[in-house]
Amino acid sequence: MRQRAEEVRAEAIAADLAELGRLRHYLIFGRKDRRADREKLMQAIDDYVEEMTGDRARLHAQNHKCG
Repeated sequence: MRQRAEEVRAEAIAADLAELGRLRHYLIFGRKDRRADREKLMQAIDDYVEEMTGDRARLHAQNHKCG
């Protein structure tokens, strides 16, 4: 029972991270309204990701490979 609850929570966090990743990508590359403070919005996303996962940079540089 406890293991299933942990799996459900992990799935929910993964879904939230995916949505936040899309939002962060939009703020970096697709934003149309330049009046909003992009840095404040991205910092708020990073704060929330850190609260959920303990890793503030979890969404940074996704899909980038060195070498």
